[in-house]
Amino acid sequence: MAQKPSIPKGTRDFGAIEMARRNYIFNTIREVYSLYGFRQIETPAMENLSTLMGKYGEEGDKLLFKILNSGDFRGKVTPEEFTEKSAAALASAFCEKGLRYDLTVPFARYVVQHREELQMPFKRYQIQPVWRADRPQKGRYREFYQCDADIVGSDSLLNEVELMQIVDKVFTRFGIRVAIKINNRKILSGIAEVLGAADKIVDITVAIDKLDKIGTEKVNEELRTAGLSEEAVEKLQPILNLSGTNTEKLEVMRSVLAESEIGLKGIEEVAFVMNLLEGASLNNVLELDLTLARGLNYYTGCIFEVKALDVEIGSITGGGRYDNLTGIFGLPGLSGVGISFGADRIYDVLTRLDLYPSATQSGARLLFLNFGEQEAAHCLRLAVATRRAGIATEVYPDAVKMKKQMSYANTLQVPFVALVGASEMEAQRISLKDMTTGEQTSLTLEEVIEKVKG
Repeated sequence: MAQKPSIPKGTRDFGAIEMARRNYIFNTIREVYSLYGFRQIETPAMENLSTLMGKYGEEGDKLLFKILNSGDFRGKVTPEEFTEKSAAALASAFCEKGLRYDLTVPFARYVVQHREELQMPFKRYQIQPVWRADRPQKGRYREFYQCDADIVGSDSLLNEVELMQIVDKVFTRFGIRVAIKINNRKILSGIAEVLGAADKIVDITVAIDKLDKIGTEKVNEELRTAGLSEEAVEKLQPILNLSGTNTEKLEVMRSVLAESEIGLKGIEEVAFVMNLLEGASLNNVLELDLTLARGLNYYTGCIFEVKALDVEIGSITGGGRYDNLTGIFGLPGLSGVGISFGADRIYDVLTRLDLYPSATQSGARLLFLNFGEQEAAHCLRLAVATRRAGIATEVYPDAVKMKKQMSYANTLQVPFVALVGASEMEAQRISLKDMTTGEQTSLTLEEVIEKVKG
């Protein structure tokens, strides 16, 4: 017996209903991006590894899917080297390309490669899949879509304000209650500075970014393992557990970071953004979260993360300011800021909360039953008119028993069924059945169109 086919762990198939729901997500995000003047681009699924490596930190590099070189990929490696080299060294020799890990680094490459064609500031959005060789688990996939918006070529913090308004508007349209969390990498650098561990900023941010996942004790263990002194770890605890209003938190941190110029700069940036957003009538909670670190090493200013309030799941949106990401591709000093919606997690949240509009159901709204060759030909002509009127219409292809055709309509939740036999053809009428109420009426074509369109 042939083995049943399967798909790789961490990936998913999507049927018709799922795709209708996903398109609802993508279209909602796309509409809001367009409202704010962003324009769409796309980049290839695979990039040169030289583009990707070293941009996501050591942990991120390990999660890159690498693609074997075409042809004899072992040709440049001797049998001795094949035996002696480490897996990482062999991967470097065998692979020149990899699947993109996110959309931001490929976007930075795009900006540098096409800089002569772009008008700055450049506002782009991009909705495409990304891949990470992560351990699959609930809410975490190896293949998933990101929906990014970025602004490059402007240092203004008004861009951060605008992106948070976009986040608020998107989740308001979805009907998902969220907390929009904000922090600043300069604040984190200031914290490392006052702890006497400025050289450990990466270790500190990577560790505290895991606070929600592994808890305080394990974060402290990671910090000690990274070389932080016991005194520094103890000094960090009140900051990790800081509570109060956003204003109160900022005042406390101004005192804590009084001797750190970069830390105070971060506080002023966050205060500017939050003050403007307070006057923007956001529908969702905006919270200063000093444990928010965003593990990606290229962030340099404000950082953002969004958590659903009514579903236990990881971050569903994130982003931040990256002042010199394009510098690694030969274009230094170009500032950027962006956000990324995690479409797959948003899908899960909408599903669990049952928030999809009924209109997201895909497929036909009207099905013509098939009573024979002449009737089917007549129905095809009628379907031309209903489709021209914007009604998704099917004509059942086979003249089988009516019970089977009605079962098809029920299973696919087609709201209206049209019955056109010899008598209806002669009278130029259509018997229209409302599948929700069971009511059946004799109507003209124009009346059917009006009825089905609602």
